[in-house]
Amino acid sequence: MVSPSYHPKILPGRVGYVTTITIDSPETKNACTGDMWAALGASFRDVAYSGTRAIVLTGAGGDFCAGANLGGGGGESSGHILHGMRVLGDVVLAVHDCPVPVVAKVDGVCVGAGLGLALACDMIWSSDRARFSAIFAKRGLSLDFGTSWLLGQRVGISKAKELAFTGKVISAADALDIGLVNAVTPVDDLDEATREILDAIAAGPPLALSMTKRELNAAAHSSLAQALEVEALAQSVNVETDDTKEALAAYAQRRAPNFSGR
Repeated sequence: MVSPSYHPKILPGRVGYVTTITIDSPETKNACTGDMWAALGASFRDVAYSGTRAIVLTGAGGDFCAGANLGGGGGESSGHILHGMRVLGDVVLAVHDCPVPVVAKVDGVCVGAGLGLALACDMIWSSDRARFSAIFAKRGLSLDFGTSWLLGQRVGISKAKELAFTGKVISAADALDIGLVNAVTPVDDLDEATREILDAIAAGPPLALSMTKRELNAAAHSSLAQALEVEALAQSVNVETDDTKEALAAYAQRRAPNFSGR
């Protein structure tokens, strides 16, 4: 099953259990217009319950995303700016709250709203030539696209303030040092390295991983007691699934499990 394309520059595609969503506007370093953002959110909402088990979000032409294409038209001028910002907020939530694990594959530029987009994903795999910036201050703006929450969650509040107040560009190596990205590989190895983590996720138990993602996301604003209750409820579901039975059978038979998502 291939999800429909809601915009000619937002391209979903699926091979097996892995779905790739590509921002295809290399002439603007994949900066997104308003209708492109909306299409991106719609694509994630479609894919969320399509049976896919892992999603990779990337950009075409050697860049991830240069943020918002403010001069590109396509819906930004419709109504008050508050309406447009809330549309962007819905996109962030569609990516961040997607029940399927999401990996950002980042090459080249990843700045502004593009950085927020990458941070909304569960993990970031980066090429060694990628560059990252919360560039908003240099444009006379405060943080948006979820970076006021996501950046501190990823790197800690003190480092987040440093990056936000200065708007400085950091290298992939520095991004790895501060925990902004999960891994950095030579650009020629990025596809293979990303495919390895996606294949590992896709081979796992989909229901259990979906609940694990929700557990970890919820932990940012829950108490230990609340987290324990969520864990108890999730395990109560897991133990009744075919996947848990398959995992136990595979363990007894000393073979790899074949999870069905049921």
